[in-house]
Amino acid sequence: MELFANLALGFDTAMSLQNLAYCLAGVFLGTAVGVLPGLGPVATIAMLLPATFALPPISALIMLAGIYYGAQYGGSTTAILVNLPGESSSVVTAIDGYQMARQGRAGKALATAAIGSFFAGTVATILLALFAPPLADLALKFGPAEYFSLMVLGLVASVVLASGSLLNAIGMVILGLLLGLVGSDVNSGAARYTFDLPELADGINFVIVAMGMFGIGEIIRNLEHEETRSLVMKKVSGLMLTKDDFKRIIAPVLRGTVLGSALGILPGGGAMLASFASYSIEKKVSKNSAEFGKGAIEGVAAPESANN
Repeated sequence: MELFANLALGFDTAMSLQNLAYCLAGVFLGTAVGVLPGLGPVATIAMLLPATFALPPISALIMLAGIYYGAQYGGSTTAILVNLPGESSSVVTAIDGYQMARQGRAGKALATAAIGSFFAGTVATILLALFAPPLADLALKFGPAEYFSLMVLGLVASVVLASGSLLNAIGMVILGLLLGLVGSDVNSGAARYTFDLPELADGINFVIVAMGMFGIGEIIRNLEHEETRSLVMKKVSGLMLTKDDFKRIIAPVLRGTVLGSALGILPGGGAMLASFASYSIEKKVSKNSAEFGKGAIEGVAAPESANN
């Protein structure tokens, strides 16, 4: 009963007009900054943190929560519209989301991302309120072996997600691992493959990788094929999902919510691992697996639910 009393007190405090206004402002600012390529929730909060200094503590925390959720959702917008993920966990969304946009279904892709994000975020918040202590104990039991297994799962998922040559997919995974070695060793602090460049001490930033792999590559391809350029020229419309669309996204959203809630309690890349794992599982169990990579709505619903 103490839990419900505390929840009632929390809702009573949070539902005031002043705090709701700060939450709305936080979501708006977080989404506006989150759509910029490479700026994930952490960078967004760091940039907008000074905006909360003059606020009361409770209002500041509510606004920061709004900024975080807005930034996490905002990364899917550019991934869907221009094939440029806003942050690492939105990379998988770009695979099918951008194809939907090219087919004139950008509105449905954005609506699916919003619905999945809202539902999964709400369920995860409730689970956190109900089961925070046992979930924290479970997270602390994860050691090197468990984290290694999760990393292997992510690498295997990357190979599974790839289309075309299996050898090329494995080669890209190995290249990614080599790029990940750049930076300072976690245990000893020794510099690895930095070539005496201080800028590489923290490793290769995701912003650089995202802009190089997605942004510049997409720009060059469109410049080479001017007559068939694939940029989304039309305005976004048709945000309402059909009955068939809802039927197709219900199961992926539920599976993505469960998987994202489980992996989200782990310190580190929970959102990114969750989105990759969710997409990989969905591709295997979905009745429309042949459409994945060509504009499957499940390919947007599952990862967007998992990473939120």
